[in-house]
Amino acid sequence: MAKRDYYEVLGVGRDAGDAEIKKAYRRLAMKYHPDRNPGDQSAEVHFKEAKEAYEVLSSADKRSRYDQFGHAGVEGMGAGGAGFGGGFNPGDIFGDIFGDIFGGGGARRGGGSRAYRGADLRYEMPLDLEQAVAGHETSIHIPVMSTCDTCSGSGAAPGSKPTMCPTCHGQGQVRMQQGFFSIQQTCPQCRGNGKIISERCPDCHGDGRVQQQRTLSVKIPAGVDSGDRIRLAGQGEAGEHGGPPGDLYVEVHVRPHPIFTRDGADLGCELPISFATAALGGKLEVPTLDGKVSLTVPPETQSGKVFRLRSKGVKPVRGGPTGDLMCRVEIETPVKLTPEQREMLEQFEASLMAGGERHSPRADSWLGGVKKFFERIAS
Repeated sequence: MAKRDYYEVLGVGRDAGDAEIKKAYRRLAMKYHPDRNPGDQSAEVHFKEAKEAYEVLSSADKRSRYDQFGHAGVEGMGAGGAGFGGGFNPGDIFGDIFGDIFGGGGARRGGGSRAYRGADLRYEMPLDLEQAVAGHETSIHIPVMSTCDTCSGSGAAPGSKPTMCPTCHGQGQVRMQQGFFSIQQTCPQCRGNGKIISERCPDCHGDGRVQQQRTLSVKIPAGVDSGDRIRLAGQGEAGEHGGPPGDLYVEVHVRPHPIFTRDGADLGCELPISFATAALGGKLEVPTLDGKVSLTVPPETQSGKVFRLRSKGVKPVRGGPTGDLMCRVEIETPVKLTPEQREMLEQFEASLMAGGERHSPRADSWLGGVKKFFERIAS
């Protein structure tokens, strides 16, 4: 009987990655495993077929030969011996494929206690806008779990050392067998360490790590914004059982600024001007992060007008052109008028009305739109 295509057996495409192939095999193995289908010969055939396909497609060399020459390319390489004879051990499959579910350990091969990478840490650094734009260097103090100096991370008291766990023989895991189905789980005596500490270190109490206050110098590059992170490799918590340390991530938080707002590389600000300046025009001093600049306001400037000051924004930290400063005009209404000032304004308003000229284009346009709106409603 001709063998089925291995990709068809697992239900994956020929461009499937290792993770997809492993996931497909896991699904089929769980579905057709003989322990779940006692006495079902069809399930056993499917199980063997899936196992054979996985053995080939999970190996880069075998898969390459299979893709080139088909089944003939992998004959004699272990692809055909997928039955329960010939040294096949179902427990080995489930130790590899389902180890992450049951606590098993392809990563545990070779013995010894498991080394765990230290935890990553996050530090939130508040900055003023000026510091974020120009760059900033400062020192920070963080509490971290560091390797214990007294025991050098072993967890054992000076003069003593950990001994191999008699239950798991240093593997950190024990295998549980039921029929030909086996799983691995964390050793209950050493809790996965593979070693027993009979005399614990008085400073770290057997953990191998102690909490310390660490002072670090942090250089914030120019142009950062809220949410940007600076990674300090190896400055996180110490690893367990000789594992590598984690990293420290300094996350930037830019405080609100009393004058400027930020939108990417651009800055924005409101520019309050008097009614007279807006009508007649004039020159104003505008603040920027580099100092003051002069801005010419043309006559008849309307509220909401935006003036762009090029290259007065932020140079982005990831490169690109410097942003602009966008100044939005806000015309201030005079307050606390004297009787004389009020009278002059009334006379001015009357002169506008009497001249017959259109001195308020935005108001005229708005009133025209309102009139058309009510006409549509009435019709």
